[in-house]
Amino acid sequence: MFKNRVEAGRLLGKALLQMADEDVVVLGLPRGGVPVAREVARELAAPLDVIVVRKLGLPQQPELAMGAIGEGDVSFVDWGVVSAAGVTGAQLSKVIQREREVLERRARLFRGDREPMDLSGRVVVIVDDGMATGSTVKAAVQVTRALGAARVIVAAPVAPADTVDDLRSVSDAVVVLETPEPFYAIGQFYDDFSQTPASEVVAALRGGQSIRPRQLLMSGTGIDLGSDLPPN
Repeated sequence: MFKNRVEAGRLLGKALLQMADEDVVVLGLPRGGVPVAREVARELAAPLDVIVVRKLGLPQQPELAMGAIGEGDVSFVDWGVVSAAGVTGAQLSKVIQREREVLERRARLFRGDREPMDLSGRVVVIVDDGMATGSTVKAAVQVTRALGAARVIVAAPVAPADTVDDLRSVSDAVVVLETPEPFYAIGQFYDDFSQTPASEVVAALRGGQSIRPRQLLMSGTGIDLGSDLPPN
């Protein structure tokens, strides 16, 4: 369905062009979501950053989430799940501490010493290369709202229809290009779904503010400004 993440990002960016005049920040979920987010940011002429979140897995069943954490000491705990699973305060604290260490290590790896972008009062587009269950994206939405975003839009090239419906309940809008069935794995919809190296994430983030890659014409003058724009 998609040649690679770059093509998917360009198509996704074109689907979001109506937002180009808003105060938008594009956030990519590492690692695979960042190459897609980079192309979206270019289309929207918007700044690009990474959003690092970690799910808090139950001690006895790590694949089941009892909450999530994000940068800026943001945390969410589903106390109903914690109570039903019999998780003690000491166990919860241990999981939070472990995941916080992983989160901070990954944030430093991707962003270095640069501070996270200020999201206060801005429209945030959270981008991934695809969504299966949407649990990580849902955690990212919670974290983004806690950091002051005015509106949160979730965007991905591909996801199951039921995941899209679920994410609509927690975000302001969901933009997904394709909702194929059956849906087994994100990689089945890419010709090239090779792992994204950390170095590619770092390089994308260093760009910071992007410029639209298409030609811009000065209205009424016939002056073509496209020659001054960097290549894709």
